[in-house]
Amino acid sequence: MHDAHQQPTRRSPSLARLFISFLRLGITAFGGPAMIAHIRELAVEKERWLDKETFRDGVALCQTVPGATAMQMAAYVGLWLRGVRGAAISYLGFGLPAFFLMTLLSALYSRSHALPLVVAAFSGLQAIIVAIVAHATISFGRSSLANWRNTVVALMAAGLFWVAAHPILILILAAALSLLLNGGQPVIPQAESRRTNMPSTTMPLFFLLAATTAGLTLLAFFRYDLVQMALLMIKIDLMAFGGGFASVPLLFHEIVEARSWLDAQTFLDGIALGQLTPGPIVITATFIGYLLHGLTGALISTMAIFLPSLLLLIGTAPYFAQMQSSSRFRQAINGILCSFVGLLCTVTIRLALHVHWDWLHLLFAAAALGALLRKVDILWVVIAGAAASMLLL
Repeated sequence: MHDAHQQPTRRSPSLARLFISFLRLGITAFGGPAMIAHIRELAVEKERWLDKETFRDGVALCQTVPGATAMQMAAYVGLWLRGVRGAAISYLGFGLPAFFLMTLLSALYSRSHALPLVVAAFSGLQAIIVAIVAHATISFGRSSLANWRNTVVALMAAGLFWVAAHPILILILAAALSLLLNGGQPVIPQAESRRTNMPSTTMPLFFLLAATTAGLTLLAFFRYDLVQMALLMIKIDLMAFGGGFASVPLLFHEIVEARSWLDAQTFLDGIALGQLTPGPIVITATFIGYLLHGLTGALISTMAIFLPSLLLLIGTAPYFAQMQSSSRFRQAINGILCSFVGLLCTVTIRLALHVHWDWLHLLFAAAALGALLRKVDILWVVIAGAAASMLLL
């Protein structure tokens, strides 16, 4: 097992290569947190940019801080490789396809409300999304559930996620249970190079915070309504512990119930589009911004729902890396990683329950899962599934 802790031959990709690599992944970013398995294939297995343990630490960190987990992992990889600029480039590349597609669909929706046509065109992809998340569950389960103790933690977390317990409570209980069960187990010490290689983020983070504050202040003089929307999205992002799905009830309460900016049916249409497009489900913020304030609203709403969690990741990652020398800390992090497997399991089941299963949808899901298990590139799986869906459904 010690080879998992060896430092791979480190390559330093250019910012352009980082952007293109994550842009390509972003085109097929269906299934929310399931995309982390494909980020791992890129960064650890294919390109050998990060070692396995560094990547696992990133998954634990991105589970702990608020925001869309897969988006955060893209930024984490970029941060390790090229500092704050790498984090921003990776984050942007991974999120752009979802933003452009959601903006296009929002424009079509606002003009014709042709949502049934969109849903019909993507109905086969619903089954494929279930296969993608199931594949991620299998992949992370193999690497994280190495013994019965980790399995117990994952099952506990899955049960709590299923009954919609608060994500922070789940993370705390998972860490505590891992400490309790693994208290007498040895922890392999990490290499010194992994504790000291995180680039400094203090000054770039300060400038990003200053620029964000200045931008909001300037915007307030011209469009205070846009600032109100941006501040609301910022608040929702900072409260979204447990990934993008945690943002949905917060968005519904604030947008529909508290402010009546949209009616419930329109909001649910936006959620449906968010599930059918690549990227995290919180990309629904783009839909909301577009319907409220057009293209400018879509851009500002999207930036506001993603930027705070990115800044939080950049600010906490170096300290998180420094704490890896503590064996108790690493045992607690092991519990958080196991809780991620539990989350993937519950997301797989919940998504599957929303698919109208017939023999064609079952065939699509089985074929997609089989292809992914055989290491077929997810891009071709999604393209083939979309084509088959349009021909057969």
